[in-house]
Amino acid sequence: MRLSPGSQAVLDQDYVALAEIELCGELMIAASAADEERLSSARIDEVLRVEHVPSGVAGR
Repeated sequence: MRLSPGSQAVLDQDYVALAEIELCGELMIAASAADEERLSSARIDEVLRVEHVPSGVAGR
């Protein structure tokens, strides 16, 4: 089955939406399991699997 270019764009948006929903779910799970009232920025980055790149390296 071939998809029209417009259909492919919709599918791509669906994948992005599903990824966002999954990340929100992971944040909610982490928040409900946390001892503190709020998640720290570091904990949010850990849950979202954010990697920090040292300054000056990102442009390479």
